[in-house]
Amino acid sequence: MAREQYVATDKRTGLEVAITGEFPDDPQDRIRIARTSNLFARLMSTILSMGSQSERRDAFVAVETQMELADALIQHDMEEVQRLLQDTLQKLGITPEQMKDIEHEIRRRLGDLGEGGTPQDPPEPV
Repeated sequence: MAREQYVATDKRTGLEVAITGEFPDDPQDRIRIARTSNLFARLMSTILSMGSQSERRDAFVAVETQMELADALIQHDMEEVQRLLQDTLQKLGITPEQMKDIEHEIRRRLGDLGEGGTPQDPPEPV
């Protein structure tokens, strides 16, 4: 594979992002590279157009976390996925105890799923 470059430009602002590397010949891979690059350029442009420095900072942190999570999922690094999710929930103010309660409730509801894939009616109070 030869070294190539793809340049994605956000139409609204003209912001450009260049991706340089050795790209696979598969047309579907090239489409995905182009699409992902265009989305990234649009995302960066959106963040940079935010008026408030604190909004930009929060947006960058959110994007960084999501990209780290995507990378960990793609690499099947479930320990890192769990760490990132816990960090994100803690930043949102959810305590470890609340996380355990949420996990318990999800497991309970999944256990309550019937054949149709929807939760069964809760039992009538006695």
